[in-house]
Amino acid sequence: MPDPTLALAQQIIALPSVTPEDGGCCDLFAGRLQALGFSIEFINRNGVTNLWARRGHAAPLFVFAGHTDVVPTGPLDQWTSPPFAPEIRDGMLYGRGAADMKSSLAAMLTATEAFVAATPEHPGSIAFLLTSDEEGDATDGTVAAVDALKARGERIDFCIIGEPTSVDTLGDMIKNGRRGSLSGVLTVKGIQCHIAYPHLGSNPIHLAAPAIAELGDTEWDQGNEYFPPTTWQISNIHGGTGATNVVPGSVEIKFNFRFSTASTVDSLQQRLIAILDRHGLDYDIKWTLGARPFLTGRGPLADAAAAAIGDICGIETELSTTGGTSDGRFIAEICEQLLEIGPVNATSHKIDECVDVSALPRLSAIYTRILEQLLSSA
Repeated sequence: MPDPTLALAQQIIALPSVTPEDGGCCDLFAGRLQALGFSIEFINRNGVTNLWARRGHAAPLFVFAGHTDVVPTGPLDQWTSPPFAPEIRDGMLYGRGAADMKSSLAAMLTATEAFVAATPEHPGSIAFLLTSDEEGDATDGTVAAVDALKARGERIDFCIIGEPTSVDTLGDMIKNGRRGSLSGVLTVKGIQCHIAYPHLGSNPIHLAAPAIAELGDTEWDQGNEYFPPTTWQISNIHGGTGATNVVPGSVEIKFNFRFSTASTVDSLQQRLIAILDRHGLDYDIKWTLGARPFLTGRGPLADAAAAAIGDICGIETELSTTGGTSDGRFIAEICEQLLEIGPVNATSHKIDECVDVSALPRLSAIYTRILEQLLSSA
């Protein structure tokens, strides 16, 4: 009998859904979830498809979350097989979204179907939160759904996001948090002049250099049990007219903090401003908060995930907060415990993206086992 998770993964990979398109994925999920007794709600915004499907009204509320959109394919002639024509070769399922994250979505649905079939009167509630705007701007996707849920007072007890978190083999790493991202555009002002008469001007690059050096050497925090220390990095510097005989009137410096729960947005901003002021700079600064950090420590969800991975995969998983950010940054606002659990990440966003076929039924079994632990005796 064909594996139902593999069959579903193939079906949704074949639906082209380059961000912010959904390609019909959410309609497919809505139909199968409705058949299980889920209520279906679309919280669409600005052309983005957002599905909220819930079964039950009682606590605790367990949510599977993920995105149906995928990144662009890149040059089609570089793919061994068409990106939206899923193909199995040498035990691997190839197609855009195979790793990130349509295989996880398939496993979530088949896990839920198996759990509901075995425990139709389960305690608590199960929900799905799916969006087609994660790989793009992420301005009308999960954030829109969370805004709607927040407005009516709905909170989530447990959430699993299906991002591809594994490194070498299924289950060897799961994410229990992500760092925050705080960016700034710093404009240091000087006085433009002829480069042969520097005493008539003020070079903002020279003025900014000592402050930049101090910012680069600053220890912002020491991290904590789950997070590495906060980092500050410059991404872009621009100053000057392009001519070699003009001292620039200003220099623009774009930078970014990747920070943990060991620091706050306010503390980082205040410390950076204090350094700039200490160097006597004339400057403007514009801040952009890309994401706040979030963290799920050891507790019922992390324990259930570790036990499930141990049972199904026979390995001890590692909790990690490495990497970029995810839609967990939005869900964490209304969620008590959140983890990211998915397949190997090695080919995400690449040409010939793929996932190990043998991992699909095991990932579904992991999700089912977590449901059993958290809802069967809730």
